[in-house]
Amino acid sequence: MVVADAVLDMPPKARTGRKARSLGLLGSRLAVGAFILVTVVVVLAPVLAPYGAADIAGAPALPPGTAGHWLGTDDAGRDLLSRALYGARTSWLCALAIVALGALIGGLVGVIAGERGGVVDTVLMRTTDAFLALPAPVLAVAVVAALGAGLTHTLIAVSIVWWPYYARIVRGEVRALAARPHVEAARLAGAGRFSITVRHLLPGVIPSTIVAASQDVGNVVLTLAALSFLGLGAAAPAAELGGDTARNLSYLLQYWWIPVVPGIAVGLLSLIATASGDGVNTLFRRR
Repeated sequence: MVVADAVLDMPPKARTGRKARSLGLLGSRLAVGAFILVTVVVVLAPVLAPYGAADIAGAPALPPGTAGHWLGTDDAGRDLLSRALYGARTSWLCALAIVALGALIGGLVGVIAGERGGVVDTVLMRTTDAFLALPAPVLAVAVVAALGAGLTHTLIAVSIVWWPYYARIVRGEVRALAARPHVEAARLAGAGRFSITVRHLLPGVIPSTIVAASQDVGNVVLTLAALSFLGLGAAAPAAELGGDTARNLSYLLQYWWIPVVPGIAVGLLSLIATASGDGVNTLFRRR
């Protein structure tokens, strides 16, 4: 009752602001929950999918709503819902792996550059700038073209070009943290570089890295879909959203659902990833 009375005694603007903050926090948690739910769904795709990704499950080009095929079938009679689930599984898990690897490599480079300074910092940051000078998708296409088309080569190519962004973020955070009074006190107390890095620098870097990584998953999903659309992903009949969209694009006017279903799946994955990244950012800022 006391709390209720206190809320009622607040000015209208204060109550409106508090309600907006509460709704914003709820929306952030729902966004993060959607991210977790999508991750669980795509991991369990082999269990949830009605058919296998390459199974000939029905007649060719069945429309959406057909019994046993909620999203219809493609030109070969393969269930589009099953292929969308398997394709989303590939895209989502690959995106998470690339972001994690990029954050790990870039974080390591950034910590070393920010903590060491001097010549080491200059060399590492100029190398990072060299990678940032070219757009990541273009550089990834060049790497895949050199290695050869295939999902594994695409993952390697995107991972190679995705770490500089994190190196810049972490290096800036480390340089800022290194000037904090508690770090200076630890240095004056005789703590070694490794101890200062592990106990004082890394804990301050991790939150910003998590926020950046969560906001980056959607970009990686779109990049992988674009490379697959260009024919640089997994070969048919493997289920991959970008590749399925490209291979079925010729059916757009006659059997529109065949290329549209994987395209919508790409859009939904990117949307959920972006909203979840914003939610993670909001949750960390409220702490």
